[in-house]
Amino acid sequence: MDGEHFALSGMERERDKLPPIYNSSPPAGFGRGAKQPFPSLGTFISTLSQRRDAGGRGLAGSMTSTFGLRHGRELPPICSDVRQKQRLSIDTLPPEVKAPFPSDPIIPLRTKTTKEFQEDTERAVQSGDWREVREFYLTTFDSFIEINAAFKREPNGSFNTTDDSGVNAKFVNAVYDALLSTPQDIQKSVLKGIINSLLREWKGPRTKDDLRAYFILVQNPQYSSTSTYVIYAHLLRQIAVLSEADHHFLVHWLKKLSARRFRQLVERLLQFISTRLFPAEPDELPPLTKCSWWIPSATKVLSLFNAANSVSSPPIMPFTDFYNITLEHIDFMEEYRTWQNYGNSNRFSFCQFPFILSTVVKKAIIQKDSEQQMISQARQSLVSKVSRRQRVDMNLLFLNIKVRRAQLLSDSLDELTRKRCDLKKKLRVTFVGEAGLDMGGLTKEWFLLLVRQIFHTDYGMFTYMKDSRCHWFSSWKCDNYSEFQLVGTLMGLAVYNSIALDIHFPLYCYRKLLTPPTVPCDQNALVGMAAATLDDLQQIMPELAHGLGELLSYEGNVEEDFYLTFQVVQEEMGAIKSYNLKPGGDKIPVTKQNRKEYVQLYIDFLLNKSIYKQFAAFYHGFHSVCASDALMLLRPEEVEMLVCGSPELDMSALQKAAQYEGYGKTDSTVRCFWDVVLAFPLELQKKLLHFATGSDRVPVGGMADLNFKISKIDVPIDWLPISHTCFNQICLPPYRTRKELKQKLTIAISNAEGFGLE
Repeated sequence: MDGEHFALSGMERERDKLPPIYNSSPPAGFGRGAKQPFPSLGTFISTLSQRRDAGGRGLAGSMTSTFGLRHGRELPPICSDVRQKQRLSIDTLPPEVKAPFPSDPIIPLRTKTTKEFQEDTERAVQSGDWREVREFYLTTFDSFIEINAAFKREPNGSFNTTDDSGVNAKFVNAVYDALLSTPQDIQKSVLKGIINSLLREWKGPRTKDDLRAYFILVQNPQYSSTSTYVIYAHLLRQIAVLSEADHHFLVHWLKKLSARRFRQLVERLLQFISTRLFPAEPDELPPLTKCSWWIPSATKVLSLFNAANSVSSPPIMPFTDFYNITLEHIDFMEEYRTWQNYGNSNRFSFCQFPFILSTVVKKAIIQKDSEQQMISQARQSLVSKVSRRQRVDMNLLFLNIKVRRAQLLSDSLDELTRKRCDLKKKLRVTFVGEAGLDMGGLTKEWFLLLVRQIFHTDYGMFTYMKDSRCHWFSSWKCDNYSEFQLVGTLMGLAVYNSIALDIHFPLYCYRKLLTPPTVPCDQNALVGMAAATLDDLQQIMPELAHGLGELLSYEGNVEEDFYLTFQVVQEEMGAIKSYNLKPGGDKIPVTKQNRKEYVQLYIDFLLNKSIYKQFAAFYHGFHSVCASDALMLLRPEEVEMLVCGSPELDMSALQKAAQYEGYGKTDSTVRCFWDVVLAFPLELQKKLLHFATGSDRVPVGGMADLNFKISKIDVPIDWLPISHTCFNQICLPPYRTRKELKQKLTIAISNAEGFGLE
């Protein structure tokens, strides 16, 4: 690439016939550095001049400011702001939608059907005569009007709703499926037509036919080739700077795509961003300085797909499939600092679009952010000591916790309360009366033992829900909720110190932790009051949720058959207590007309109001450690992964990362071990992981972060394997056969209670 032309795959000899359009300057806010207009290409200016002199129209929207074209308008910035305390719903329709729609031009009548097009294509393949197919492609992609003429179900129908794009999806799919198999000159004509469409001047707001054209064009499979990236970038740019109301329509149209095609478009955008960041060849793409708006535009368009995925029920694809792993290799702390410093300004940062950042990146940001806070606190402590000419104690650099095993919970609570100013320092644990330096093992053991004690049913802080296999907050009232704050602090410390905890909260708990994601300045502001639905209750109390669902769908006489009022009863520490869901609730019967209100109030009472003080203490404990803007980047599912690890197991990865002591990787016992483990069903693999590490989940960084070790133990072979969960270590006697190893290992992992055999 010489900066003056771009090539289209297989079209080198005719590439100069396509006007080079990539060199326009970005709209305000698209650049990463100083915003300066970039010089345009001579050939492109010449093209524009000819068009203007002939009364033609210049490049659409995003390019009008660059070349001083009349009737253009300044484009809005594309960067949304995730720093808002409350996230905006995509279903909140902006005022623009209510405005009168611009009148659409009359669309010519095109009668070709999907079947006729497919027959034309088959005849062309057999005969080699592509004239009719060539004419169809040449006409169809020449302008937005022609695109609508070909693919709109009713050429002059309005289709001004989010529910129906009016596009004949079957025909679009057939045309695009055949495109890459056509001769190169046809593919070239399509790209040339798209350029002509994008070169039209933007006058005022876009019509719904324009939106339909963008919706159709973005599905073009030709953009998978880097040789078409210049055209693809300009298409993305024009979509990115559409109004919020137009984006709202596109989001709802995109969610109607088939799952396969939706995924293809998402993967194409992710690949475009990755290739722009790290091109395979230095000259493969225009210089980044001349097209710094490519990545912001693509990311903004990707955010529309993410929104479409979010409003679909169930989601079209897992949210983790929007992660761009390439971003793990950029300076993401610089991205984070840009986001912190500029917020909702015109300065682009990937942190404005956190859905694209993997949990690995977010965890690294949180940890580095915490390290900076730790270093800052330690520096302040040292400076204070030196200024007073006191002896410097290196223990100032650590959060030193000293506990007695017999008084583990009370000692831990006292230590964390007394040293709450040091919570962001590196954690170091000492068990009183025991020699040893904490190299990580004692810290993990402290977490494991504390969690085991706190969540024991006899302790009463949390209730274990057998049907959902998760813990929930007990609703008993007391004068001091400091132990709930301790649990929150433990979770925060676990995230900061990269310890995966074996705790089982429902996902709704993590949503409450992010409500709001940062602690309000107003001490009286409510926290953790996340909107609750029947689906949220289903995660925790499925039987009750089922009963309330039946109440909502009951066809009979609700008042007489259920005989309910807006008062509920609850057992607390063996005593039955009643609560009104609204003033005078004990005197208000539940009827067919007010049953939805009853169900909503009941759910809110169970998941929010009845446990408010317990959860508020828990919330403040967690945020006393994890007080970071980085929490705004996280989804509830990602907070759960940071606290507990990922449920996705890859035993082959564990095998590759395993370390050995007393054995070599080729020893027969080790080979037998991996043969057995890799053949285990998932349930036994989880039990093995729990037996060896104290948790059946994997750290966010993957199996390699476990530092899993297999050690040889010189005991008779009739012994069972032993584990040291504090060090993620399993000790194997020298079993002679695969059958013998499988039998002993299965017994050990299936009968280990708590955190394994130690």
